[in-house]
Amino acid sequence: MRAPHNDDIDALAHLANNAKIATMVSRMPHPYTVADARAFVGRAAHGGIGKAVYAITKADDGRLLGCCGIEQDPRDPERAEIGYWLGEPFWNQGYATEAAQVLVDIAFRSGPIETIDARCRVVNVASRRVIHKCGFQFQGTGMVSVLAMGGPVPVEWYRLDRRTWMSLRSWGGSR
Repeated sequence: MRAPHNDDIDALAHLANNAKIATMVSRMPHPYTVADARAFVGRAAHGGIGKAVYAITKADDGRLLGCCGIEQDPRDPERAEIGYWLGEPFWNQGYATEAAQVLVDIAFRSGPIETIDARCRVVNVASRRVIHKCGFQFQGTGMVSVLAMGGPVPVEWYRLDRRTWMSLRSWGGSR
């Protein structure tokens, strides 16, 4: 994982321009254009998206696979939320789980964060599986606005606290 940069713009636009992805991510427009990718990279470079945004890349060749991020709650610095998406060619290969585990580790090791939230659409079985593998516990359901859907959709809300993360790390259950 690394910061997204200008060399990612074409790959980002190509991978993100997929309704199967956009309808699962709250803030992604569809269609997703090169201009959208350029704006995203610019906002990420200037800290305009949240606490941290990362490009998920293939270790051996640096190829862009998707993006992920951590957003600290501005009202409560001890809380954060993670999010992630992968281009469809890279689904079901463990990349999202690996990225989410790294995000969780970064969040708990880098500051005052005590709890991390993750949300997924109720129809997104793959994302739910990633969240479970990372040790998050179900908290409830709700509605979240999805830009590509033009309104709210049902989601499941999960939470992981620092104490549980530390236990899972010591047991080898979360990375």
